[in-house]
Amino acid sequence: MTAIPTVRAGSAVRVHAAALREWLGRQGSDLDRYRSRPASGGLAAAVAQDRGLLRMLHDAGWSRAGWPEQAGGLGGSATLRAVLYDELAAAGIEVPEAFVILETLGPVLTAYAPDLAVRHLPTYLAGEELWGQGFSEPEAGSDLASLRTWARVDGDSFVLSGQKVWTTLGQFASHAAVLARTGPPDSGHRGLSMLWVDLAAPGVTVAPIAAASGRDEFAEMFFDGVRVPRSGLVGELDGGWAVAMYLLQYERGMYAWLRQAVLHRRLAETAAAAADRAGPVAHAAIGAAYLALTSLRARSRTTVARLAAGENPGPEISVDKILLSRAEQAVYDAVLATRQEALLVGDGPEETALREEWFYSRATSVFGGAVEVQRDIVADRVLRLPRAGANGERDGRG
Repeated sequence: MTAIPTVRAGSAVRVHAAALREWLGRQGSDLDRYRSRPASGGLAAAVAQDRGLLRMLHDAGWSRAGWPEQAGGLGGSATLRAVLYDELAAAGIEVPEAFVILETLGPVLTAYAPDLAVRHLPTYLAGEELWGQGFSEPEAGSDLASLRTWARVDGDSFVLSGQKVWTTLGQFASHAAVLARTGPPDSGHRGLSMLWVDLAAPGVTVAPIAAASGRDEFAEMFFDGVRVPRSGLVGELDGGWAVAMYLLQYERGMYAWLRQAVLHRRLAETAAAAADRAGPVAHAAIGAAYLALTSLRARSRTTVARLAAGENPGPEISVDKILLSRAEQAVYDAVLATRQEALLVGDGPEETALREEWFYSRATSVFGGAVEVQRDIVADRVLRLPRAGANGERDGRG
């Protein structure tokens, strides 16, 4: 399988990509520790390892490209960030999970809370902070408008109470963007606000969630009368829905690009391992995964270009989420078909990592907006298909 082709968007991006590729090649053994997960130490060791790579990329300037200068970046478009993820994966380096969280919350802070971005983005890029996203609740996953966590204004601060769940790496986070109800109980999406919460504040409890993979990569957060300063409001009061919709562009757009780069690397490794010993079933699975990845890359390339141009993809971003979950599962179906024994019963660090990733792939059609919901959004708001009838099936005669 060929190397991952770098995203192309003009001569400046090509020069940037070539310079980054050359720099990565010159680092030699200094990057070897970042080409695989730690053999021991679990998730805490992986997070610590990622901090080292973040610091290295920050000090060399590569992770600062594509972020505003006033917030510690070097300027340039979001395409430069896409190049970074592509080149890291192509060089065989594990792309830190921290970049996923950064691409979800970083654009929101720079757009809606520039003072917070100036304070927190530089330290995040340097590997000194980790953030969490507090959207989902036990009874409000894809339906954010029904969330129950609330915050009331009290003088120059908010008082926050409620619970959030499925926060990626939440137990390692110093701050979290929390979506809470600041309007009446029946205000739906019109009564929500986004708050930037210090997770060390009194009244905050964060607990990891035991995942089926054995890797506690999620956490739940409890807020009991937590005071959040007015300066922690991201966007406008009761304007949290607009902030959340802006966030989803990057969570589903730039994240899809980052993941396709990682998945191309995984599939290339799988194909290389299967070249001499796998049968037709494994070869068919590899082919299906490659087709799914090609579709995802083509789609997310267009989305990244639109984001870099300042466009809002709107409901069309749901297409990226659908293609991503399909590609995630197809790649790990290929891994399972090719290395079934190792994946099922192997106990080495590589086999353990692959098993964790296979479990993760099963959840990709649920978290971040269930695929079934995304298909409905595409049908209703992109394709404008007639709504479902009494039998639950769409009437295609409209």
